[in-house]
Amino acid sequence: MSHPDVPGRGTAANPPNRYEPLHVELEPDPDSDAPPAPTVFYRDVSRTILAENDSPDIGFRFSLNPYRGCEHGCAYCVEPDTPILHADMAWRPIGEVRVGDVLFGFDEFPEPGRTRKFRPAVVEAVWWSRRPTLRLVTERTEVVATAEHRWLQARNFRWSETRQLAAGRRLRYVPVVAEEFDDDYRIGYLAGMTLGDGTFRYQPGWRSRCLGFPVAYWRVALADQEPLLRLVEFLARFGVEAHVRPFHGGPRARRVMEMVQVDSLARLATIHALLNAARDSRSYRRGFLAGFFDAEGYSGDCLRLSQVDVSVLERVQRYAAGLGFRFVLEPRPGQASTLRLTGRLVDRIRFFSTCRPAIFRKMGALYGCEMNVEPETVLAVEPGPVVDVVDIQTSTGTFFAAGLATHNCYARPTHEYLGFSAGLDFERRIMVKEDAPELLRRTLAAPRWEPQVVALSGNTDCYQPVERRLGITRRCLEVFAEFRNPVSAITKSALVARDADLFAELARHGAAHVLFSVTTLDPHLARRMEPRAARPERRLEAMAALARAGAPVGVLIGPVIPGLNDAEIPRVLEAAARAGAQSASWVLLRLPKPVDELFDRWLEEHYPERRARVLGRIRDTRGGRLSDSTFGRRQRGQGEYAEQIAALFAAAAKKHGLDRRLPPLETAAFRRPRPGGEQLPLL
Repeated sequence: MSHPDVPGRGTAANPPNRYEPLHVELEPDPDSDAPPAPTVFYRDVSRTILAENDSPDIGFRFSLNPYRGCEHGCAYCVEPDTPILHADMAWRPIGEVRVGDVLFGFDEFPEPGRTRKFRPAVVEAVWWSRRPTLRLVTERTEVVATAEHRWLQARNFRWSETRQLAAGRRLRYVPVVAEEFDDDYRIGYLAGMTLGDGTFRYQPGWRSRCLGFPVAYWRVALADQEPLLRLVEFLARFGVEAHVRPFHGGPRARRVMEMVQVDSLARLATIHALLNAARDSRSYRRGFLAGFFDAEGYSGDCLRLSQVDVSVLERVQRYAAGLGFRFVLEPRPGQASTLRLTGRLVDRIRFFSTCRPAIFRKMGALYGCEMNVEPETVLAVEPGPVVDVVDIQTSTGTFFAAGLATHNCYARPTHEYLGFSAGLDFERRIMVKEDAPELLRRTLAAPRWEPQVVALSGNTDCYQPVERRLGITRRCLEVFAEFRNPVSAITKSALVARDADLFAELARHGAAHVLFSVTTLDPHLARRMEPRAARPERRLEAMAALARAGAPVGVLIGPVIPGLNDAEIPRVLEAAARAGAQSASWVLLRLPKPVDELFDRWLEEHYPERRARVLGRIRDTRGGRLSDSTFGRRQRGQGEYAEQIAALFAAAAKKHGLDRRLPPLETAAFRRPRPGGEQLPLL
């Protein structure tokens, strides 16, 4: 279905889908009188309704998206058991991943003239769905994934979908080592740490120093806290209670240090027995190497282990050889000798994944290194079952799944997963979930549903222009009111005032918030920046209507664009307070690919005289880049200019009484329909 176009689009550009190998660009006919392309709506036939995004940044777990794509014109999946590589070098099932986890990722696309680098990848969202799959089999791994999931080829470094792969293709790969901690590992870690950087003064039979025996204790003191916390956890496993405490290294100490120390003779006897237990297992060797590396290891241009006692290094060398690692001994008489790991960078990754040391700082030295990993040959791509699959969004758009380099995306870029462009297609090719109210009722009625806040919407505006005709969002709100399940809506449309009665009904049970996105009060800027969204004054009128009805309302200044609308923050907050807003927040603009190119073209078209300044100030707030999705920085940015924006907002919010949160949403009034199909009245 489609309807005639109306004036104004957020972008006239329709850049090629980055993942399609063939691009066709038609040359425009300047003499053509053909009407502009209409908006086209497609039926979304997926059988799930709530997206799980669990983000601490936004404060809700589930979101409901009646529409995908956004006419306002403002920007992959694998089996749950698939192991993915985390930043601590542990391989864990993707089904266990949570928002805020940090994965081991890499550049989605290399900078011009450069190669991809390893990067930390923060999980920003998680989705579950049930989809048909393919089984991708390679020489050393296999994974069940959707046909659309994308993998990085080894030969030409291009992204290819699962369905595009065939036997003989080669993908980028790092070895998967998924081994857990057991008691042998714990004992080995305790031994390696003690031998590397510990002090143990105890002999069986020793008694109190008051009886003339030497002072007995076991102690490990370090500047890094992760190994100390691990020691406390591991000792507790064997009944030895210990705590992390400050360590005073004397007046010449250059770093703040902490320690774990045990003085009890009974507990020291247990530690003595553990350290002298004969262990000849792979787990013990893994733990020993991890503990010794945390105590004496270095990771920079290479991986080294140092110790004055060469016999200890020879023991480390034997244990490493038993795990498949080759260390070269570099003697230094009279000083600390060194063991150096030979091989390539992928061997260091394998060492970390196998041994699992605790100090994140040392493993973090891999970030910024060239992505020089192994090629992996595809053996087969076979039909798979219809199963539950998991998709995640990371800050880099990348991660490693089952050892293979893989990709994900979000928002405007998610439209590329549908075969569309992130540009004009995002605004004029809209996916519509017509059965959203029925699916929502079924979800809320299920016994497994635990009442909690649902956001309208987590991706695009639930009050699209077509909502006036289809009424999907209103019917979803009727379901929320029927169940009294709390809902938080965010919109830049004045159409939300139509549903003031439903928000008011929910608000009587503490179950509704409405946030209005107001980016500017300048009508000319608003017309250019959000051509199909409601005018600023109409949003404020809708805000006042909701406030009069009794619904708690707030204002979101988002995005704040440095050098373009940041100076308007005090005026926007003053107007919102007059309209009845109770709270305010803001979000800084970030420009992931390919939105950065679209925004650059928009500036060149509408504000060429400001283009350089705006882009420069965005980079000032994003560490020299146009986008930074790092958790903790993505919403507010960093640097002096970002701090100035935050200070301006804080002062204006306090002045107008908006420096507080909206009342917390409640679930106490949640109810389900009566048995036997009889439903509760709506109001």
